[in-house]
Amino acid sequence: MVDHHQPPIACTLSGASYRERLDSNAALARDGLRSRQRRDLTLELHYGAEVADRVREMVRKETACCAFLAFELAEGDGEVRVTVTAPEAAREIAESLFDQFAPRDPPPVASRAEQS
Repeated sequence: MVDHHQPPIACTLSGASYRERLDSNAALARDGLRSRQRRDLTLELHYGAEVADRVREMVRKETACCAFLAFELAEGDGEVRVTVTAPEAAREIAESLFDQFAPRDPPPVASRAEQS
């Protein structure tokens, strides 16, 4: 049975727009991601406060193109936390969905700072 209340498991971006979004998300992760934690169908991302505007923009854009994912944004204590939750129907592809937001093993913060 199809749940008619659940948006389809599909991104509305394609081609160059999709590639640009992936590149933008990768740059955001490289520039400000502090940690990533996966728990079942939930991914929690912690970014530095210095990229807060970019994080808010990413959440806005992703909410528009991937309506089947739930995004929660929280700010405080010098960081921005984004929680992304995939529906049960996306279980088989959840890891690939989450990988577009952050690599599984981001470099430590000290390494990024040393490169500046």
